[in-house]
Amino acid sequence: MTTYTVRVEPLGTEIFCRSDQTVLDACLREGIWLPHACTHGTCGTCKAQVLDGDVDLGDASPYALLDSERDEGCALICVARPRSDVVIEGEVDADEGVEVHPVRDHSGVVETLEEVAPDVRRLVIRLDTPLGFNPGQYVLLNVPGGVQRPYSVASTPADATRIELHLKRSPNGLATDGWAFKELAVGDAVSLSGPYGRFSFRPMRTQPILLLGSGTGLAPLKSIVAHIAATGAEHEVVLYHGVGTKDDLYDREWFEALAAEHDWFSYRPALSRDDWEGRTGRVPELLAEDYPRASGHVAYICGSPDMVTDTMKALMKARLFPRDIYREDFFDSADRAAGAHVVRSPLIRR
Repeated sequence: MTTYTVRVEPLGTEIFCRSDQTVLDACLREGIWLPHACTHGTCGTCKAQVLDGDVDLGDASPYALLDSERDEGCALICVARPRSDVVIEGEVDADEGVEVHPVRDHSGVVETLEEVAPDVRRLVIRLDTPLGFNPGQYVLLNVPGGVQRPYSVASTPADATRIELHLKRSPNGLATDGWAFKELAVGDAVSLSGPYGRFSFRPMRTQPILLLGSGTGLAPLKSIVAHIAATGAEHEVVLYHGVGTKDDLYDREWFEALAAEHDWFSYRPALSRDDWEGRTGRVPELLAEDYPRASGHVAYICGSPDMVTDTMKALMKARLFPRDIYREDFFDSADRAAGAHVVRSPLIRR
């Protein structure tokens, strides 16, 4: 296997990258933090300039990497692989108080696999080696067939050898229909890599927190809530969880018990298709009702691209600006085929 040198500017740091390895993966494994989100060429967060050398652009979405950008020497480094020694210029920065954890490979055993809602399973993996991560980050789970799928970690870094993932079934999905919902069982060996993603809890920000999620977008938000509860951090937290029906509202009892125990935490579930004893409507609509003015908060949004976009609009209408908003979009193959992508802004945190 051929190995090339990658120099990362403006750091001037040189690392080695195999020809079958993405530039982003090589950087993250050496502790060089570069912006990224989806890790499969869909969102455009990892876009970087190739200053010298040749790369295979890989499976970059034509919507996330335009033909004009390709002509100008841009690449999505989450899918780009070196074909010579290269020099790239990336957006290298780090938020105060946020630790950078190098990506590592891990193996483990399935400890728990249970259905928590229709088409949603909780997967708990006992790892052989500790996984360091920040609440909100995700891992890439290795799936039979030689592919990987991203899943946000729902547990906290406190027990680094045990991680919880929430798996949403995708019809005909290789990772879910073809494996996790069909063959995977307690006691099975699994492997993964991580951590990935810029979407994570910022402990130095002391403003009241709005956590806004839909479906299994709850996972990284649960990690943040559980981390705050475990560490005794002084944050006021409001969590919105939007789902379609009452049966989809998983982990409700855990959040209600936490809210009953702690004054700093408020849990606000919302159903978009069912009538029930609670509130009905989508998260952006209920947010607008509760917060006509959201300035002075910091927000974390996680869910489908449409939900994230609509919630962003609601927050900005309520005078909360992008510098105070962190987002994680759950892209799938349908989003990719339809050309869904994130319009990147240097002010929108990932």
